[in-house]
This record gives sequence, structure tokens and C-alpha cells, in this order.
Amino acid sequence: MNKYIPRILDDVLKNKMEYMGAVVIEGPKWCGKSTTAKNLAKSLIELQDPDNKVQYDNINATKPSLFLEGEKPRLLDEWQMYPVIWDAIRTDVDRTGLTGQYILTGSTTGTFSDNKPMHSGTGRITKLTMRPMSLYESGDSNGKVSLQDIIEGKDISGVAELDFDNLINVIIRGGWPATLNIANDNKYKIVKDYVNSLVNEEVKNSNRNSIKMLALLKSLSRNISTATNKETIREDVKNVFSNEISKPTLYDYLDTLEKLFVVEYVPATNLNLRSSIQLRKTPKLELVDPSIAVASLGLNRNDLINDLNYMGFLFECLCYRDLKVYADSIGASISYYRDNKDFEVDFILKTDNDKWGAIEVKLGAGEIEEAAQKLLKFKEKIDLEKSKEPAFLMVITGATLSYVRDDGVYVVSIGTLKN
Repeated sequence: MNKYIPRILDDVLKNKMEYMGAVVIEGPKWCGKSTTAKNLAKSLIELQDPDNKVQYDNINATKPSLFLEGEKPRLLDEWQMYPVIWDAIRTDVDRTGLTGQYILTGSTTGTFSDNKPMHSGTGRITKLTMRPMSLYESGDSNGKVSLQDIIEGKDISGVAELDFDNLINVIIRGGWPATLNIANDNKYKIVKDYVNSLVNEEVKNSNRNSIKMLALLKSLSRNISTATNKETIREDVKNVFSNEISKPTLYDYLDTLEKLFVVEYVPATNLNLRSSIQLRKTPKLELVDPSIAVASLGLNRNDLINDLNYMGFLFECLCYRDLKVYADSIGASISYYRDNKDFEVDFILKTDNDKWGAIEVKLGAGEIEEAAQKLLKFKEKIDLEKSKEPAFLMVITGATLSYVRDDGVYVVSIGTLKN
């Protein structure tokens, strides 16, 4: 049995269990939800177990509360297979008033049928999103620099052990926990199996066309980490992959990928500006892990080395994944800034106590100066009477050094960052 690899979500989950009756852990398949839940649970039921399907079907039809019998906290893995469990838990928590009773895990935001829970579970059941592992969780970041310290304006310094070659490796490998126990190049094949499973099993089970879904995934991968709108994606699918896709079909397929936690939307920021420049309000599409893009397009190391421009977009996706993991753990949100003159800042981080910072992502050290000047220029656009002064300006880079510039801009190697 492999040793449990601690996740940043562990402490968040424990805290939620102290004041809520049940916690749902959602996220993409293979990101470690069940393993993390099992590490805390004292009993479990695996609802996807085919050997017990007939028994579970009978319980579902006659007495759903039987699913809940067992030592607490009790884990109900892939709960969405029997949505009535949600209502059974809500009823039980209402009746007992106890906290920390149930953990539910699922790889979709619900089912693709109309058989949905009757009640919201507000005040009784809360949700957490788990993503693929950040570099700090996988051991590829040494954690010399804390995001929390940057938000608090503290001095930072550090040197990453993650060089350029290994940065390519972790982009191709992705943040999938199973890859950490595979020493040879087979670890890079796991995400290819993930994509194949996605389009050939998950999608077909929902009566959608796997060929169109793969074409859509490839288009999203080609446009990763850009502010590309849905119509551009639709035209890209049509022109590049010779696959006609209507607007309703596109929206339906994107909704499916969102439910499967493969795609998520980075919201546009609502910061106040000094000028009358209008902000773009359209959310930015992003893949949950850069390895999905690499696998969908069938790329390898040499492809990335020979196209450093595209490598930069993949690196931005990796940084977004890690920032979301770190930000979620400290109650912060991530958005992006873009105005109608196409001036863009990659990410805006905002904490629950209204501190915020602006972040640019640059793959190489040679781009740091330009990025820092861009952030300083952006700071001048903010109306400080309506929005607080930024707590920090930061350039995240694939280079190895982390430090604070004389102008106050943080330069942080992704190989040193943690929450």
C-alpha cells in the first residue's frame, strides 16, 4: 500500500468537518478525492462497486438511510450515482444536529439525468473542490516562498530545484497523484488514458459524440490560457478539425466538461479604474491541468521545446492550477483583468479580507522586466479611492530565483511557491 501523500485540502477538510454535518469533495477523476477522504473517514461505501450494484439499487429504492449506517465520519464515494443520498444525509443531519458525520466524493457536479437531490443542503452540507496536485504537493516545489507571506508584504527569497527540463516534465505529467509512484516514462501515459476515458466512457455515457468532444478538447488545448471566446472555439473546431458544431451543442459540451471539472471559467475582475476604460466581462476558459492539453494534442517534449510560445501558455495554465490550490486554502479568489484596449493582467488575487494583488506569469527570466513594468503601469490605472492599493505585485516565473525587486515587485519561481 502506497504511503498517503498529504494534500493542502486536508486541513481545509478537517476544519469544515468541525462545524458542518457533511462535506462534499468534488473534482476531476484521478485527482485524489477518494484517497484524501479515506484518510479521514472511519467507514466507507464505494457506490461504484459493480459487485454490489443490485444491493445498492434495492437500498436506493426502499430505504436510502441504510447507506448512512457505519462509523462516523462515513465516506460515500461517487455519491452522485444515487442522488437520494444527499437528501438522506440532509435529513439525518437535521435530526441529529451533529457535525463531522459524512464525506461525499464525486467526479461530476451531479448526474446527467433529471434525478437530482430535492433540497440544497444549505447549512448542513458544504462543498470543497479538489484539483490535481500543485507542485508543492507533488514535491516539485520546495515551498521556500509562501503566498500568504507575499499577501502580508513580507520579504521573500528562495532558489528552486526545478530546472527547465523538469518543468517540461511536470507539465506533461500533470498533477495526477498516480504518476508519482511510476519511475519511468509510463507516468506520462496516465493523462493520455485520462483523456481517452473522458471521451470514450464519460461522454458516451451521457449520449454525447466522442469525436466532437475530442475535437473540442483539442481546440481548448490549442487556445489554452487565452481570452478566446466561445464563438472562436466553435470556428476553430469547424475549420481545424472539420467538425461542424452548433452553438447549442458547443454550450452543452462545454457544460459537460465543466461538470466533469475538466474546464473551468476564470472570472473577469471588477476592480475600479481611474479612467473610463471599459473592462471585459467575459470569463476566460481554462483547463484544470496543462497535461490535458499536451495529451489531447498528442505532444511530446520536443514539441514543447520547439514551440516556447505555446509552452508559455501551458506554463500559465500550470501556474493557474497551483494558484487556485493555494488561494482556495486561504480563502482567496482568482480572476483576470482585461480592458477593451486589450491591456491584460494574467491574474488578480483577492482575499476574503479585501486584500488583493496583481500577478503576471512569464516562463523565462528574460521576460521578468517587461512583466514588472506592466504591473507597475497597471497599478496606475486603479482608482485608489474606490479600491485599496494592491497588497502586492508579483511575477511568477519558470526561472529558479525568487526575490523582491527594488521597486517592490515580487519575482517568484513556481518551483519555490506554496500556500
